[in-house]
Amino acid sequence: PALRRLAHYLLAHYQKGSRPVRDWRTTTNVAIDLMVYAILSVDEKNQVLTTYIWYRQHWTDEFLKWDPARFDNLTQISLPVESIWVPDILINEFVDVGKSPHVPYVYVSHHGEVQNLKPIQVMTACSLDIYSFPFDVQNCSLTFTSWLHHIRDINLSLWRQPELVKFDRSVFMNQGEWELLYILSRFQEFSVKSSDSYAEMKFYVVIRRRPLFYTVSLLLPSIFLMVMDIVGFYLPPHSGERVSFKITLLLGYSVFLIIVSDTLPATAVGTPLIGIYFVVCMALLVISLTETILIVRLVHKQDLQPHVPEWVKHLLLERATILLCVRDRKKFSQSRKQSLDISRPVENNDSTAKLTPYGCEDPRECGAVGGTRSTLAFAGRTEGLAALQEVLRETTAIRQLLEKREEFRDVAREWLQVGYVLDVLLFRVYLAAVLAYSITLGTLWSVWRDA
Repeated sequence: PALRRLAHYLLAHYQKGSRPVRDWRTTTNVAIDLMVYAILSVDEKNQVLTTYIWYRQHWTDEFLKWDPARFDNLTQISLPVESIWVPDILINEFVDVGKSPHVPYVYVSHHGEVQNLKPIQVMTACSLDIYSFPFDVQNCSLTFTSWLHHIRDINLSLWRQPELVKFDRSVFMNQGEWELLYILSRFQEFSVKSSDSYAEMKFYVVIRRRPLFYTVSLLLPSIFLMVMDIVGFYLPPHSGERVSFKITLLLGYSVFLIIVSDTLPATAVGTPLIGIYFVVCMALLVISLTETILIVRLVHKQDLQPHVPEWVKHLLLERATILLCVRDRKKFSQSRKQSLDISRPVENNDSTAKLTPYGCEDPRECGAVGGTRSTLAFAGRTEGLAALQEVLRETTAIRQLLEKREEFRDVAREWLQVGYVLDVLLFRVYLAAVLAYSITLGTLWSVWRDA
């Protein structure tokens, strides 16, 4: 058969130990091509990228030419790759031998053109930048070069045009976590000090992570917890429920961070921005809890506190209420004035309503009545006077107790008003900080996503 006769003709006296040129000055030009089939894994901790590529080589072998007319017009034949010379082109970024299938044949045309097509699982070192995780874009290079031959012996070129290689996603499996954006190619000469130059062909594989899974599992729960923390400010500060609610949120956020710690990429180079985001959110929750404890302490146990200082009243009850547009700022002051006005008539009535020892208001009437009574009532009058004085002392003590309680109520009312105004002020400052932080992160992530 023609195939056997041609294979015997080509390989009978073929020597694969030397470069296949008749003149040693002739440079063997190897054209290479690359197509990415799948992105298998991206190991951020070890900085390793695992890809599955379709790799093609093309060169001319001057000892593998024949006349098709002599072999039944046969123009192509497949020969064992172990029987002919192949260039020693490797990838510089190789860190491990992947599980690549072995292709035992190459195609040879009657002009001596050899095509070596093979799939390769490539495990290469790559400098991964995870600062913008999960909206990160990675750029990993695959550098093909001859490990031994200088550029005078083996030169590299691109099989197809760079534009065709750049946006070729015809064989890419677009179902994983990563999507292929484009592939850039560049030729350059590499030389070590005091040595000859080597030809290099670099392919830059640019991939982007799909952030939907991380947005749903990482960002949305954190955003929901922060929203609940903001809503918790609408609980009354004088009730103790706000403190327990904030502590529960802080505990829940801590458990959430423990759960998602395995999902975040771990590197020794830097921390992703989402890690900083979680830390800042935790700090905001702690600040919110501290503010709540301060306000609750301020509006409780006012019996042991003095009156509100005048400068505090001026700053919080006058200036801050106008600045914050608090509608009920006059209600507390009006109630305080009413309480003070109620206590004044009592003092006037008590001061004027002084009874005489005989139990009457007009002394002349008491004298008239006393003159008509018998002398036998003198002993009983002395005992009645002592009892009346005891009643007056008890009444005075009760009045002082009521006045003291009313003063405590006034102090409590003032501190409660200060607590409410201060709570509104701190809540708006906290809300402004959270909004500014969220807008900054959202802007950064949107810019990285659209880049």
